[in-house]
Amino acid sequence: MSREGGCSCGAVRYRLAADPLFVHCCHCLNCQRQTGGAFVINLLIERDRVELLAGDPEDVAVPRDDGSEQVISRCPSCRIALFSTYTSPRIAFVRGGTLDDPTGITPDVHIFTRSKVGWLELPEATPAFDAFYDPKTLWPAETRERYRAAASADRQR
Repeated sequence: MSREGGCSCGAVRYRLAADPLFVHCCHCLNCQRQTGGAFVINLLIERDRVELLAGDPEDVAVPRDDGSEQVISRCPSCRIALFSTYTSPRIAFVRGGTLDDPTGITPDVHIFTRSKVGWLELPEATPAFDAFYDPKTLWPAETRERYRAAASADRQR
């Protein structure tokens, strides 16, 4: 997997300093609307492991269907969404399509499949859920520990 990526115009570039915690393929209507596509691929990773190589993304608060907000970090020039933040500012959801070579990305889980487009067939070997799932049941112990460390840093602020 290429660990570098960026926006379309090249003003913002980043490098992932570690493997992602987990990779989601989200089929919710919110993600469909935001991307204009059938789903979004998000690589969950600690925000401090996303190294900015060039530029400074602009954070834009966007409403979600449940009434909450997510923050989308976009290139200030071409407006491409690079990553999102949901509940914890310490965890980035890096948009897989912004990697220089996204072909090596394989989802660990499909979520919110209740709103999946009908023509898309999901691989049987990948767990799929109508809504969300319990990370304790799917995440490897190492990534659960990394997530706990990031979340405890949130609580210490």
